[in-house]
Amino acid sequence: MRQPFIAGNWKMNKTVQEARELAEAIVAGVQALHDVEVALCPPFVALTAVKAVIADTPLKLGAQNMHDQEKGAFTGEISPIMLAGWVDYVIVGHSERRQHFGESDAFINRKVRAALRHSLRPILCIGETLEQNDRGETEAVLAQQLRLGLDGVSSTEAAHLVIAYEPVWAIGTGRPATPADAQQRCAFIRQELCARFGDVADAIRILYGGSVTPSNAPELLRQPDIDGALVGGASLVAQDFIAIVRAASQKQTA
Repeated sequence: MRQPFIAGNWKMNKTVQEARELAEAIVAGVQALHDVEVALCPPFVALTAVKAVIADTPLKLGAQNMHDQEKGAFTGEISPIMLAGWVDYVIVGHSERRQHFGESDAFINRKVRAALRHSLRPILCIGETLEQNDRGETEAVLAQQLRLGLDGVSSTEAAHLVIAYEPVWAIGTGRPATPADAQQRCAFIRQELCARFGDVADAIRILYGGSVTPSNAPELLRQPDIDGALVGGASLVAQDFIAIVRAASQKQTA
C-alpha cells in the first residue's frame, strides 16, 4: 500500500516568525502519526526556520518552486543545487506558476529533470482549467501535461515522483472536485503512468489538491487512487492541516 502523503503549500504567506510558530503547532499535532508522510513547503525565506523546527521529527521539508539551471543571471530565482541536501521535495508546475508566470510544459519538464538529477523529489502539478473541463477536454489536458512534463524521465527516476492533480478551477475557490470526479481523474493519471512506466506506476503517489478542507478530506482520501493531498489555504491553519493529516491516517487504518 502506498503511504499517504500530505503536503502543505503555504504559498506567499507567513513571515519567518509566523512560519516557525505554524510549524511548531503542526509538529505537535502530527508527529505521532507515523503512517502518514507530511511535508511543509514554506516560502524560501522561512525554509531555515521551518527546517530547524522539524529537524528531529519525521516531517519533511519542501520548496515551492525552483529554476532549472544550476546557476546564472536569473535574478530572484533559486537553483536546484541551492536546494539539494536542504529540502526533500520541490513543487513544480503549479497552476499559479503556469498562469501568472507563463511557465510552459517544456520549462516545467526541465525543472522535473533538474530536480531528479539533484536528488530532489518533484511534486509535479497538473490540472485543467474550468473552460477545458466544460469542453470535456480534461483527460486530453492531463495526458498532455504528463507526456510533456515527464519527457525524458526514466522508469527508475519515476519511482521518485509525486503527481498532484489540481483542477485549476478548484484552487482557492472553495469549489473542490467531488470525490467521485477526483477519483476518476486520479485513476486516469495512474493509467497514463502505467502506460509510460509499467509497474513502477503502482508506487507513484497521486495527490489531490484544490480547496481541500477538514470536512471534505476524509471522503477524498478514501478514494483508492488518491494517495494524499497538496493543501493550500487549510495548511495555513494548524488545526485544519492536522485534521487533514489525521484523515489520511484513518485511511491507513480503515
